[in-house]
Amino acid sequence: MRRAYLPMILLSLLLSCHQQARNTDIPIPDESVFNLTSSWHTEEGKEIKLKDLKGKVLVVVMIYTTCKVACPRLVADMKGIHDKVPAALQNKVQYVLVSIDPAHDTPDKLKSFAQSREMDSEEWTFLQGSTESVREFANVLAVKYKEISPMDFSHSNIISVFDPQGNLLYQQEGLGIDNAGTVASITAAAQ
Repeated sequence: MRRAYLPMILLSLLLSCHQQARNTDIPIPDESVFNLTSSWHTEEGKEIKLKDLKGKVLVVVMIYTTCKVACPRLVADMKGIHDKVPAALQNKVQYVLVSIDPAHDTPDKLKSFAQSREMDSEEWTFLQGSTESVREFANVLAVKYKEISPMDFSHSNIISVFDPQGNLLYQQEGLGIDNAGTVASITAAAQ
């Protein structure tokens, strides 16, 4: 009699593993950032929607490549966060840098920026969108930015953490601050 249940148990386990591997099939909650329909270009020139990033914990910051003051610090903060997330969880985390200067930060420029900062591996994604999509995403993140002069912006310094379904979990505001809360939220969401 026990043998008759074995195939059903194996099938159940297989389906469970298959569903876990396909966590991108889980419905998107109403408050998810993945409900935004704008299109973006990666540093590789690939066109994506934010929902294409579903399934991983997202660590997101908005920068621009010609920034000389805040953005270098934000990039360093992102790298510091990356370095503190346990290695065993890195495959469950995506670090996303969104340009607030889509007119100048082309995919090629973003790729060059990523390479020069040793951020060109798979866990790093750089995005360029339209002015409207950048504005929409900034509003979701509560990031304020304003063009002061061509290629120069004033902007908020916020790093946001989203769970694999696109729900905002945590925000770190400031430059060079203690990132223990950010790392803890990433670690908890990635486990």
